[in-house]
Amino acid sequence: MHQICGEVGVDRREIVEVFRERLGEVIDRSGLSRSAFAGEIGHDRSTLSQLLSPEHVRLPRAETIAAIAEHAQVSVDWLLGLSQEGQLGADMLPQALELEIEAGGSSLADERLKRWHSEAAGYKIRYVPSSLPDLLKSEAVIRYEFQMQDSRMPKVRIEEAERRLAYSRRPETDMEVCSSVQSLAGFARGEGIWSGLPDTDRRDQIDRMIHTLDELYPTLRWFLFDGLKSYCVPMTIFGPLRAAVYIGDMYLVLNSTEHIRELTYRFDNLIRAAVVQPPDVIGQLAELRRAL
Repeated sequence: MHQICGEVGVDRREIVEVFRERLGEVIDRSGLSRSAFAGEIGHDRSTLSQLLSPEHVRLPRAETIAAIAEHAQVSVDWLLGLSQEGQLGADMLPQALELEIEAGGSSLADERLKRWHSEAAGYKIRYVPSSLPDLLKSEAVIRYEFQMQDSRMPKVRIEEAERRLAYSRRPETDMEVCSSVQSLAGFARGEGIWSGLPDTDRRDQIDRMIHTLDELYPTLRWFLFDGLKSYCVPMTIFGPLRAAVYIGDMYLVLNSTEHIRELTYRFDNLIRAAVVQPPDVIGQLAELRRAL
């Protein structure tokens, strides 16, 4: 157990406290008395009472933790506070790699993304978009991006962008976005995937971003890093709850506290490397707009 604490940088006392809380939770959920639950895991009531006592500052033996996890059908990581998800084995895998986006209307991915944003209310959202930030996109840009998909998809995406924008206007929201300065310049010049988007639509999009950033700052902060020096795959970190990495037509969902912490650290490094800070992004956009 000491090795676990050292590897992830978590204080031993914090792990003991979380373990005690979650042990109490699984006992309550089991519907058994403490004596009966203790018997199920091969211990007596006095041992269980000791584990639940706030004065007890040591974790039980690894075999005891494994027995509790097996009986309660939860993961050891969850018991120790190293994961936000409690399910075992086969239940964990679909959550880790699934959510293939279906063509057409509201897909399973869309519904889960909505739920994840809702569950993360009050936490900081960290976001690296695959193109422009969704909540800042105009209808013309969304229709352009999804023109090759099912005819209903642009409407779904427009509604989702409007919903996220409305949510971001709530005072308790807190979102940080990181993009490369080159990707933004490439959009303004109509390069790459944007080569078919008319100049007028690009101008309108930049105007929309200027207006919306001015409205939402500082609860929405957009950082621009140098893409020659830094790189990051598209992802969203929903506070301490989960992280979703976008890998094409699906999301890799990470629920492990350690993985979420590492991605958060990676995101924070992008912020440290930013060459354009949030208060200056509007000026950067205005300069790109004048060049069009």
